[in-house]
Amino acid sequence: MRVVLLGPPGAGKGSLAGLLKEKYSLVHISTGDMLREEIKKGTPLGLEIKALITKGALVSDELVTKLVEQRVVSDADIKKGCMFDGFPRTVKQAQDLDAILMAAGVPLDCALNMEADGDLLLRRLTGRRVCRKCGALFHMTNKPPLKSGVCDVCGGELYQRTDDNAETIKERMKIYQTSTQPIIDFYAKQHKLKKIDGNLETIDLCQSLASMFK
Repeated sequence: MRVVLLGPPGAGKGSLAGLLKEKYSLVHISTGDMLREEIKKGTPLGLEIKALITKGALVSDELVTKLVEQRVVSDADIKKGCMFDGFPRTVKQAQDLDAILMAAGVPLDCALNMEADGDLLLRRLTGRRVCRKCGALFHMTNKPPLKSGVCDVCGGELYQRTDDNAETIKERMKIYQTSTQPIIDFYAKQHKLKKIDGNLETIDLCQSLASMFK
C-alpha cells in the first residue's frame, strides 16, 4: 500500500503515520524530516530552507521533488509499502509523484486527507516542544515533560521550533489552504481521496483507520 498523507499543520499526520507504520509496516517518507536534516547539516541549501520555513513560506517544488525521487529510487523497501508525509504540496508535485512512482512500478493507492478545526490546530502547534538532542516530541498540555524544558528520553534541552509560533502557524495555514485544495481535487478526480477526522484522539483515530482498511 502506498499512500499520501494530507492535512494542515497540527492535524495529526504524525500520529496517523505512526499508526500506519505499526499496523501496515509502511515506510515513512517525511519531507519535513529530510528538509530538517539539511538544516541540521548547516549546508548552504539548509540555510536557504531555514530562512523560508521561518517566514512561513514553502520550499520550491523542484527541490522537494528531487529529494523525494532520490528516496524512492534508493530505498528498496518502498515497494513493500510507503506513505508520503508533507508531499505533495502542489498539483505539480502530485503529478510528479505519480510519474516517479509509476516509473518505479509502484503506483499510488490513495490519499488520506485529515481535517481538523483551526483553533485546535493552533493549540496543538504552539504547545509543541522538541528535544535538541534526540528529536523526541512533547506538548505543554497533552504530553508535558516530567521536568520543565528537559527531555524525558535523553535529558536534552527542549525548544520551540521557529515555525511553531502563532503568527507563523497562521501564515502556514493560509498557504496550506491555498495550495492544497487543488491537490484534494486532483486525488478526488482519481477516486483516491479518503477523509480522516483530524479532531480525533489517537485511540479513536486508530479505530477509524482500522474500519477504513479492514
